[in-house]
Amino acid sequence: MTVRDEAAPADTYRPSARRVERERYRRARTRRSFTIAAVSTAVTAFALYELVVGSPGWQRTRQTFFSAHYARLAFPQVMAGLWLNLRLLAVCGAVVLVAGLLMAMLRTLRGPVFFPLRALATAYVDFFRGLPLIICILISVFGIPALRLSGVTNDPVLLGGFALCLTYTAYVAEVFRAGIESVHPSQRAAARSLGLSSARTLRHVVLPQAVRRVVPALLNDLVSLQKDTGLVSIGGAVDAVYAAQIIASRSFNYTPYVVSGLIFVAITVPMTRFTDWVAARMNRRQSQGGVV
Repeated sequence: MTVRDEAAPADTYRPSARRVERERYRRARTRRSFTIAAVSTAVTAFALYELVVGSPGWQRTRQTFFSAHYARLAFPQVMAGLWLNLRLLAVCGAVVLVAGLLMAMLRTLRGPVFFPLRALATAYVDFFRGLPLIICILISVFGIPALRLSGVTNDPVLLGGFALCLTYTAYVAEVFRAGIESVHPSQRAAARSLGLSSARTLRHVVLPQAVRRVVPALLNDLVSLQKDTGLVSIGGAVDAVYAAQIIASRSFNYTPYVVSGLIFVAITVPMTRFTDWVAARMNRRQSQGGVV
């Protein structure tokens, strides 16, 4: 009795001619789009370069704003001042998130007994969203010390950070309130029908959904806060902007401002791209029916 080896069935799948042609068309279209984008970008960059470099005042502008000597001189001092901006971002960001969430919860309280709290929270948000941030900082830095209150600091860093917290709490409160109100009322009704109190419903059902939905908007506010920390320099705090101003006032060369601006951009761009990635990820999960 002979034993015959049976060969394993080979993978006989072959794409159809129509599928092969479709994929070939897609690859060709991708290459064409990439080529057009690269050529148009190169042409635009060359035109801008010729426009700027060919301008009559370019040589003077390069010496005043793009001096390598003053850039090397300013970089260490600007980086030292940047440490203040980063500390303000960390502290004020944490305070703003907590205070903004509390303010949003006050604005969404239900029942006539809570009307005074809702009215005060609404007035606070409306006032500080309408008040320019620079005026708020000026009032805090110069107005509060003028009161000569005992035990109140005169430190422009603390007072400037206080103004940042006042203004951004109003913006973040509106973001949180939008997230809370985006949760469907049936979620509350279902939680109450299970015996949860209003506070537990808010904590365990409403807030988790609301916070997840507003994460991209909160990250955008964080990016704005990172840039606006430079405004504390108007009170005399030596941050990255004020360090650049000191050097520029001595040399009458504005390259330190450019260095300071580029450093802020280098910090902001990764944060912005991270925000875009989070928003795109949440949109994909929402479109696929996942938990948002």
